[in-house]
Amino acid sequence: MNKFLPMLAGALALSWALGVAAQSKPPKPSKPTPSAAAAKKLYCWNENGRKVCGDALPASAVDSERTELSGRSGLRIGGVDRALNDAERAQHETEQKRLAAEAEAAEAAKRRDLALVASYTSEEELRRAYRIRYELIDEAIKSSRLALDNLHQSLLRMLEQAGENELSGKPVSKPLADNIRARRTSYLDLQAGHQKQQRERAAIDAQLQQAVARYREMKATEPGAAPAETNTPG
Repeated sequence: MNKFLPMLAGALALSWALGVAAQSKPPKPSKPTPSAAAAKKLYCWNENGRKVCGDALPASAVDSERTELSGRSGLRIGGVDRALNDAERAQHETEQKRLAAEAEAAEAAKRRDLALVASYTSEEELRRAYRIRYELIDEAIKSSRLALDNLHQSLLRMLEQAGENELSGKPVSKPLADNIRARRTSYLDLQAGHQKQQRERAAIDAQLQQAVARYREMKATEPGAAPAETNTPG
């Protein structure tokens, strides 16, 4: 039986050696979990004319345009435009104000259209309101035309008198010259006002046509709307 003792001792020694080796072997590093790998991002940006990528964004690239990639798949998951400079920021603000003004104007036009339909029970009533405006502007144009004619005749008489004085060798008096200059200035001012009145008259024509078109359009959307009237503006 003593012949088994050496074999038993050898087995125990081998088992002890394997245990020590197992304990001294360094542990294997743990692999990142799929969720951690998926959450990791890569950044790519241009630096001095070349493309640079990394898993951390340096302070020098914070305002630069960049692309964000998935650390797991390498696919694009987002991006950031570069920061605007002062001139671009001012232009952007101007554009935003313009768009806001256009939206406000469109809303105001919509309110005017609704008020237009609410104010007039028929297209004829709308036209009647514009006829009153026509009468007022036409009367003003007539008055300014008459004033222009009278001032023109007065100016001609003064110019004729000044011309006769010069032909007869007499100097044009200072009061006469001053009156001619004052009448000429008044005539030009009155002429400019008369032309403005004529432009306003033409603008009323365009406004009436637009108002009638909007009125018909808004009325056509009402339940049980009757066919649109076909009267010509004026």
